[in-house]
Amino acid sequence: MTSIKEQAAISRLLSFLQEWDNAGTVARSHILNNFIETNQGKTAPELEQEFSQGASLFLVRLTTWLRLTYMTGSCLDKLLRSIGVFLSAVSSNHYLIEFLEVGGVLTLLEILALENIKEEGKKESIRLLQVIANSGRKYKELICESYGVRSIAEFLAKSKSEETQEEVQVLLDSLVHGNPKYQNQVYKGLIALLPCASPKAQQLSLQTLRTAQSIVGTTHPSIVDNVLKVLSTMHLEVQYEAIELIKDLVNYDVCPALLKGLVALLIPSFKETSKLQPKILNDSSVLQLTAHLPVFLQQAAAAKAIGILAHRNTSLAEEMLHLRVVHSLLAAMGNTDHSNSQRQASLTLKYFVQLFPVVEEHVRKSMGEELYKLFFPGSPCSCPQSNAGDLYMKIDSIQADILAANKVNVTKALYLSDLSQSNVSFYFGHGNQDPVAYNTHFQKEDVEGKE
Repeated sequence: MTSIKEQAAISRLLSFLQEWDNAGTVARSHILNNFIETNQGKTAPELEQEFSQGASLFLVRLTTWLRLTYMTGSCLDKLLRSIGVFLSAVSSNHYLIEFLEVGGVLTLLEILALENIKEEGKKESIRLLQVIANSGRKYKELICESYGVRSIAEFLAKSKSEETQEEVQVLLDSLVHGNPKYQNQVYKGLIALLPCASPKAQQLSLQTLRTAQSIVGTTHPSIVDNVLKVLSTMHLEVQYEAIELIKDLVNYDVCPALLKGLVALLIPSFKETSKLQPKILNDSSVLQLTAHLPVFLQQAAAAKAIGILAHRNTSLAEEMLHLRVVHSLLAAMGNTDHSNSQRQASLTLKYFVQLFPVVEEHVRKSMGEELYKLFFPGSPCSCPQSNAGDLYMKIDSIQADILAANKVNVTKALYLSDLSQSNVSFYFGHGNQDPVAYNTHFQKEDVEGKE
């Protein structure tokens, strides 16, 4: 037989459950407030003691009401916080299983897609998904198998609250760790987020991608184009994260494509630069439009990224010399429509001049002595670096045209240098060079230069 105390406790539980069953929306809201305030942070045994070993009876009522009302958003944030009290309690695995058995994950993911739900309710849904994901690998797999990555990524792109977006980042980071079966799915989802219109979502995706990339190990072919497109942003915090990711990606197999893409961005195509020209000509705010033309922002960011990579790794700088980076940097320095492109290209080119004597020779010859003195007065050893960044304020339109139309081809000089060094070994049967291929190579280079 049960003791008097046990009977009293059971009576209180039944009374509480009956009060909930008979209460309307307002009364239930008060009950939820009291429950959260009283039980937040309790362990599962403490909750069972509070509810006379019948806590699951209240949890099932909460999950039932959630499924009935989540589309209307009635008391949704309080209801989810109350469920969170159960799921986040220590030793609460049986509560978690009870919630999942009634389709809890699918309900939480559906909440993210509903437009009429307030941001606070969606944030609580994300927090519950965090609790579920942190409970173990099989729960992470369950979220991913429920098309969770897509739903979560789409919500991150559309959310207007930075606080909520940061909660989503924590969830995505959890899903990419300890989830070998679906880590690639999360990785691809993060790449798909990069073109979105939300700067905060881009920033958080780039941060999480760095972690995901190190876990996945291999790269996806689409990551290069997507990261390079992000460089057209006017948000410096996004640009910073993109360059940090680029610094990581040069250690993977996409390095050649990445370097080639960065150098290509230094000379925007005519199609891109003329895209807004009719609007610019008809608009009195011409300076503001040209200052924020995305391809020019991308050009400046590419010049900056190339400089950072060259400073970090001389071998990368050498590889970019073969991609005619010097020619492209000079052309960017002649872009009078965007001063930051000129500044970043000048600073980067100055490092290449200091690093490679052959670059110094070709740049001096292309610029002429007068312009070169403005760019790089004195010897590389004695010159401070500040002058290069101010060059755009000192040159006139003719000098800018000289820079933009330069024909510098350091690649040819490097090729000839390598060939002359191989002549010694030629007589020993090494370094043989087909003269037809040699001539064809430079005819092609000259044609590309004219274009």
